[in-house]
Amino acid sequence: MSLFLPMFIYAFSMGITPGPNNLIALTTGVNYGFKRALPFTIGVVVGFNLLLAMVGFGIGSLIAENKQMMEILAYVGIGFITYMGYKIATSPTEIKTESDDNPGFMHGLLLQMVNPKAWTACLGGITAFNLAGNASGIILYMIISVFVVLFCVGIWAYAGSKITRFLEDKQKHRIFNVVMGASLMLLAGYLLVMDM
Repeated sequence: MSLFLPMFIYAFSMGITPGPNNLIALTTGVNYGFKRALPFTIGVVVGFNLLLAMVGFGIGSLIAENKQMMEILAYVGIGFITYMGYKIATSPTEIKTESDDNPGFMHGLLLQMVNPKAWTACLGGITAFNLAGNASGIILYMIISVFVVLFCVGIWAYAGSKITRFLEDKQKHRIFNVVMGASLMLLAGYLLVMDM
């Protein structure tokens, strides 16, 4: 249990800082409300833990050691982040409560497989805590990450739902959506340049 606190601190620092998951959760909270952002948040939790298990038990390491596979994942990730940025930038300026195209569970889950920050968090955690192949250590890290990631991404979604009242003016709301979407697209552009 001596790894619990360091794992918790690492997971929290990776989970609470801005990245694709949190930007999408924030914007989904703004545009669709907190309850409608929960499926995306849960998808992030499930996807991250699947990735963590894959990396910890060796499958992810095989992918990480294959340069061509990592390049393919990088381009798919850049494309997916760009797509999500576009969806956010063109989101409606009023809260939608009926069924529509807000980012949902599958978006959250699939994003983890191509999200550079998620890969960094998984590879960094497995390496830092020497967990490769250590079933009990990986399971402890996964249990911690379920609660930490749910809290961190959920807090961003909740914050988004609360700042909606400051965006009642459609022009301000449109500016917010464009800025958040453009932020994701700029992140994708940065990753593309770094990958070259």
